[in-house]
Amino acid sequence: MALRAPFWLQLFEQAGPAASGGRREQLVAALRTAMLRGVLSPGQQLPSSRQLAADIGVSRVTVEAAYGRLEAEGYLWRAVGRGSFVALDAPAAGPVARVRRVETPAVLSQRGQQLAARGGCRDPARPLPFAAGSPDLRAFPLELWRQLLARHLRRGPTLLGYGDPQGDPRLREAIAAYLNAARGLRCTADQVLVLSSSQQALQLAALMLLDADDPVWLEDPGYRGAASAFEAAGARRVAVPVDAEGLSWSPDQPWPKLIYLTPSHQYPLGMALSLRRRRALLAQAAQHRTWIIEDDYDSEFHYDGKPMPALQGLDEAGRVLYLGTFSKVLFPSLRLAYMVLPAALVGPFVEARTTQDGHSPQLAQAVTADFITAGHFAAHLRLMRRLYAQRRDALLEALRPMADWLQPQPSPGGLQLAALLPEGEEPALSRAAAARGLETPSLSRLYGGAPRRDGWILGYAALTPGEIAEACQQLRQVRL
Repeated sequence: MALRAPFWLQLFEQAGPAASGGRREQLVAALRTAMLRGVLSPGQQLPSSRQLAADIGVSRVTVEAAYGRLEAEGYLWRAVGRGSFVALDAPAAGPVARVRRVETPAVLSQRGQQLAARGGCRDPARPLPFAAGSPDLRAFPLELWRQLLARHLRRGPTLLGYGDPQGDPRLREAIAAYLNAARGLRCTADQVLVLSSSQQALQLAALMLLDADDPVWLEDPGYRGAASAFEAAGARRVAVPVDAEGLSWSPDQPWPKLIYLTPSHQYPLGMALSLRRRRALLAQAAQHRTWIIEDDYDSEFHYDGKPMPALQGLDEAGRVLYLGTFSKVLFPSLRLAYMVLPAALVGPFVEARTTQDGHSPQLAQAVTADFITAGHFAAHLRLMRRLYAQRRDALLEALRPMADWLQPQPSPGGLQLAALLPEGEEPALSRAAAARGLETPSLSRLYGGAPRRDGWILGYAALTPGEIAEACQQLRQVRL
């Protein structure tokens, strides 16, 4: 039997006005409560949207929106030409007991517990002095980028669908051409895999190349994100110290399954892996069938002399996976990185990538390809090298008055430099700096096995010379 208008009006009014969402939410709440209490039974037909709107004095649009919401939540089912019906298998009529929400503790896997306890890898949302690794976004040619993007959007929706999991072929061609010319790689576009970030690249490599308890060499101190990726895969981290020539391993040290290093500009101390050690490392990697991940960190920003060519260009055995990103050279939210893989790994890595995020955004790839092939990328790099070199020099000059307690390390390039502190004073000085609004990323936290050295990693690239001088004036006060 159809329920009359007074029933629906009373039901609607009893719900009371909604705190937000107006009459639509009031109607949703009224119908939902009636179903939960059994006032409306499963399979019961509701009035048409036109009829219910007239009965309760609201617009038909409001009723349609409420019905659509309840259908999406599983309370209704609707059929064209037949009507709307109660879908909820509700309990018998009667008051509904108020259920107290009980938050149960998260039950994580052992790996999940380790990851949560270790902490993540967070980059600053805005470049406070002296946040490390932040480029200067104010100098990015935004209008040019907007024009390139608009040109692709005018071509229609072709770039709005799913893309090639290996990456846009035009972008892969542009990346390969740039790396061969500027970094001395020997690769083709077929070896390039476009990804969303360098961290994704590390996680993918760990997934595909490492088994539980496989030993992995990492520089000490070194990048924590790499350690997290490999340890999450169950690998065993082996901290290998660095010296003036880069990674310094012992001849009698057991050889690992994989080596991760930053040979062009060691993170965080800044030295380059010497040619002598590069050749020795490649020879032994070939002998022991060890994979090497070359993270060419900050190689685009080298200010003193010429940067050493990439390790991959010397590799004759196909053991090097080369890793790069556009986050620092263009802008972080672009979310584009790449790996240059030995040919035998391309197919398996592409297949594995399809199980993660599928592919990188097509529009971003298309615009980046245009930016590179039209020569804008090279021009932007030249400008930023000059800009960042001036800022590094400004920081070194501003740090001179603090030389008795803050010792900058040689920094031929990059977006930041390491500076050593007196032993045992890093925690207190960091707290004092934070109280003055300064970010002073810890150097000691990046050590895994070697004796820790107190210090900071001071980012300068995102700061103007005036901002650097002002921040250093604040920094001088932390140890007075």
